[in-house]
Amino acid sequence: MIKALVVDDNRQPADSLCLMLSLLDVNAHAAYGPRAAIIAVKEEVPDILFLDINMPMVDGYEVLSYFKREPRLANVPIVVVTADDSPETAKRARQRGALDVIVKPATLEALEKTLNAANMVK
Repeated sequence: MIKALVVDDNRQPADSLCLMLSLLDVNAHAAYGPRAAIIAVKEEVPDILFLDINMPMVDGYEVLSYFKREPRLANVPIVVVTADDSPETAKRARQRGALDVIVKPATLEALEKTLNAANMVK
């Protein structure tokens, strides 16, 4: 089963995304903020990571850059999930190594498309 980590400082969207991923046979759990995410990936490397960008103190771009520098996470696809639908946000995320950008609220179709792009389908 695919293991996913959902990183968001807001519990409701993180938990909703985990529930949606479970409908796609993905074992997802949430980390509520950057610090919790760093701890979570030290304990277990996920197969795919879903990352919010707009978080207080340390934004998702910094977390994305940090994860991409980590040798254990270098090949883990990272998907940015954000309410910001601007082309600049998507471009900036991809420049830092994001596989895809999903605009909140995420849909099952968007998640399925992203999982296909990451070669993570049954």
